[in-house]
Amino acid sequence: MTQNIQSPEDLMKKPQESKLIKNMRAIKNKIMVMSGKGGVGKSTVAANLAARLAERGHKVGLLDSDIHGPSIPKMFGIEDQKPTVDENGLVPIAVTENLFVMSVGLLLPDKDAPVIWRGPAKMGAIKQLLEEVSWGKLDYLIIDLPPGTGDEPLSIAQLIETVDGAVVVTTPQDVAIVSVRKSIKFAEVLEVPVIGLVENMSGIICPHCDEKIELFNKGGVEQAASDFNIKILGELPLDPKLAEIEDSGRVHSEMNNDMEWSKNFSDIVDNVEKFSE
Repeated sequence: MTQNIQSPEDLMKKPQESKLIKNMRAIKNKIMVMSGKGGVGKSTVAANLAARLAERGHKVGLLDSDIHGPSIPKMFGIEDQKPTVDENGLVPIAVTENLFVMSVGLLLPDKDAPVIWRGPAKMGAIKQLLEEVSWGKLDYLIIDLPPGTGDEPLSIAQLIETVDGAVVVTTPQDVAIVSVRKSIKFAEVLEVPVIGLVENMSGIICPHCDEKIELFNKGGVEQAASDFNIKILGELPLDPKLAEIEDSGRVHSEMNNDMEWSKNFSDIVDNVEKFSE
């Protein structure tokens, strides 16, 4: 039996970079938006973070990696659009000149089709979204993670290898704080820097008098930030106007900068930009 013997020239050759690594190296900042539990407004934060960064002139990609509950296409009014393919792979949907979106929801036969996959299929899909999507050169890739600390967040963190930061979203409820502390520890274990906490649903703005009404006990988010020595990036109230904007797919085009929610969110974007400098 003959053996394949490598020549000295072959031994000196560097291993070829994978397509995934090449894709990620063209992106300056890769930021995960995560939460310990569902229903805390994580996708709202991810969508608006991407849209506001793009408004400020950054080239931004937004990856909706929530396999079972992709909501990003709805927020941007692109549910009925389908990605095209070029020589580099899947072309994300261009929402604006600076904002590009990809989601499993855009690849389904219709918007009501459920994704009934086990772990290995989900992991394969996530790898394809990172590897086969033609993101090009970006200033930011914002990754909207599914809730929790399971397969999908772990796979993304390990596939990307170097995640530049994580924004962790929670509500003031004690049951949410219990889960968010686990998310912070998850980021620590994977050596992902935590940019800070976002306290969402921090009171509600009355649609009649514009006064803020507290809904939950306060203090839990501050305590978690103190215990883990991380920043609170901002507090976002519930605002019916925001729900209307998202439901009509206008996150990128009709944010009212006079809203308290929008003013507070600008502070969050400022903090992310400073972290990325």
